[in-house]
This record gives sequence, C-alpha cells and structure tokens, in this order.
Amino acid sequence: MKVSAATAIIRPVNCVMIGFAVIVGEVVSKPTAISIPQSIFGFLTGFFICAYSMVINDIYDVEVDRVNQPERPIASGRISITGANRISLIVLIAGMACSVLSLNWVAVAVAGVYAVLSWLYSYRAKREGIAGNVIVASSLAIPFIYGGVISGGSIFGSLLMLMSLTAFFSGVGREVVKAIADVDGDAKRGVKSVARSSGKGVASVVGGAFFLLAVFTSLLPLLFGLANKVYQFGVIIPDVIFIFLAGSILLNPNLGNAHRVKNWALLGMLVGLIVFIGGGL
Repeated sequence: MKVSAATAIIRPVNCVMIGFAVIVGEVVSKPTAISIPQSIFGFLTGFFICAYSMVINDIYDVEVDRVNQPERPIASGRISITGANRISLIVLIAGMACSVLSLNWVAVAVAGVYAVLSWLYSYRAKREGIAGNVIVASSLAIPFIYGGVISGGSIFGSLLMLMSLTAFFSGVGREVVKAIADVDGDAKRGVKSVARSSGKGVASVVGGAFFLLAVFTSLLPLLFGLANKVYQFGVIIPDVIFIFLAGSILLNPNLGNAHRVKNWALLGMLVGLIVFIGGGL
C-alpha cells in the first residue's frame, strides 16, 4: 500500500507513540483524574508537535536524506520545501491549540518547550552529536511529564520519573545507533555523531550502554515496590528486546545491522509504552 507524501513526512507511527506517551503520563500520575476530552487533547498535542518535529527535521536534513534516505518526501521531490514548511506550520498550530484547550498554562509552556527543542535539534543541535541525541531523547521523556501536568497529578512521582528516565535512555541509545547507519549522509551537514567522531565501534558501545541503562531504570520500580503485577511481568518483554539489541550492535556495528537495531528499538519502545500504562493502572 502506497503511503502519501504528506503522511510519510510526519512519520505517523512515531507521532502515535508520542501521543500515547502523554496518556501514559496521565494514567501513571493520577489515574483517578482521567477524563476522555483531556486525554484526547493530550494525545493530539503530543501527536501534532511530534509531527512538527518530523517535518522540520526533513526540511533541515534534505541533503542528508538524499544520501541516507532518498525515498523521504522532500529528498525524493514528492514535497517541496515550501510545501513542507506549510505542513510544519499547520501541525505546530494544531498541537499548540490542543494544548491551550487543556486549560492548563503549565501544560502549554511544556508543549512550547517541546516544540522549541524540536526546532533547535534540527536547526543546530543535531550537528553537535551526543548533545543532539540528548535533545531527541528528552522529547521522548517530555510527553510523560506533559501527561502528568494535564492530569493535575504529581510529575515528580517516583514511577513517572523512572518511566521518563527509561524512555530517555532508550532514546539516546537509539539515536547513537541510528547515527552509525547515517554516517555518509551526516557528513553532508558536518554532524559530529559518535560514529563519525569516534568510530562505529565506540558508537556501538555507547548505544548499547544506553540501552542497558534503560533496562536498569525499568527494573527500579520493582526494587522500590512501585510496580504492579502487569508491570512486573510485562517489563520482561521490552527489557529482553533491549538487552538483545545491545548485544547485537556491540557484536556487529555495521550499517545494515544499525538499521535493524534502530527499527527494533522502536518496537521495544512501543511495547514499553504498553507496559507503562498497564503499570499505572
């Protein structure tokens, strides 16, 4: 089935995961205060601002994508830069509007920070290597915090913060590994990724270490007695995935395997989200 260029440029799977993460933050922070309209607007805020980050990334990375991913909408010529700018503006306005409808100005500020970080990453921070990886990973943790804010619960609750930290570490690991596969294209923008500055072997060690850190933090709720039965048994699945991925990239840090590992890491994150929401019920 052929995907339209407008759909492809926002990477809907990623956006759905971010929207879902907001709901996870709501459930974990204050499950008794969940309302359907609040959850819908929270999901849409995460979805649309993530879509904005995806489009902006393709705009700034067009030369990189012509090498690494020539099938991407702008790189392939299916969408012009002007058209992509229009899409980015539409989804950004939609995301911020949904945030305003939450009637929580702290939430609006958090959504604004998320949007600014998304732009900053694509505009400048990506070229700084690990600093850019950290910003991307932060955008995976922020939706959990946003969900906690709009629900009126405690965003400093131990379980919510540990889940955010787990998402952050797995995100850094994925970004470092992803850069192994993107070395040739990243040279076009002078991206100082770990893979380019220190070699694929070092990048595999760093990426694998962050995957294992994510596993470690995911187990802390069990140690501190914060996990219910769903979490206790469910967390085994994403943890096995990330342990396997850490071993895989360490043993075989080549371009083809890096592609596979980054895709499987996305699956591990999705399974982790499902486990997180079960853990908050």
